Amino acid sequence: MAENPGDLLALAVRIAREAALTARRMRTGAITEVETKSTDTDVVTAADKAVERQVVEALRAERPDDAVLGEEYGASTEARTGGVRWILDPIDGTVNYLYGLPQYAVSLAAEVDGVVVAGVVHNPVTGDEWTATRGGGAWRGDRRLSGSARTTLDQALVATGFGYDAARRAHQGVVVAGLLPQVRDIRRFGAASLDLCMAAEGSVDAYYEKGLNPWDHAAGGLIATEAGLRVSGLDGAPAGGEMLVAAPQALFPALHDALVKLDAAGGA
Repeated sequence: MAENPGDLLALAVRIAREAALTARRMRTGAITEVETKSTDTDVVTAADKAVERQVVEALRAERPDDAVLGEEYGASTEARTGGVRWILDPIDGTVNYLYGLPQYAVSLAAEVDGVVVAGVVHNPVTGDEWTATRGGGAWRGDRRLSGSARTTLDQALVATGFGYDAARRAHQGVVVAGLLPQVRDIRRFGAASLDLCMAAEGSVDAYYEKGLNPWDHAAGGLIATEAGLRVSGLDGAPAGGEMLVAAPQALFPALHDALVKLDAAGGA
């Protein structure tokens, strides 16, 4: 039987809301138990791990045959043919979480045969929630999203993010310095899932970043796409670790070409 994206989304929303409550409740204690991952600035808290375990257990209780890919514990099992793989970032924006900044989110997406068909991004601090199903549009609450109407790069407010590796950051700094004179301004909020949702609703006009993992953009990328944005890599490549650009159709070519000229996908 074919999976129903609406049913998958309903489950994802329920589980993400429960996970968001845990993340918010745990914050004070969790930030006293901080470890590092790829670099000394790439942090993980006890809450990241606890929230991921909670989500995985909830998914297994409802759908024991599904696979899960999470940021903290990696992949559980491979999804069977025609089956579902859930892609989870338990706390996207962990540094913001650590510092008490309100830009962090639980991000959960459902993928069927390699295609993301449902996704939710939930901000535990504000309660804001963005959802999408493949072919069913993108929503913030009961408001359907359609992205920004901006058409020129010089008037575009562009969000981006930076990696944790020092060499990568140095190159990304050069790219930002080159892009800044070409746009209205740059914003850096620190959570890719929220950046994508903000682009989907038009709170920023576009977003780009190098070095994202699947859990960073699975749900947010679907939300942006269903809001009518083009979500892609550079030179026809799919969105992924080398580059992700999300922009309205009219704005995408100018931003894409500017990033290519600046070698935004290059560096470490």
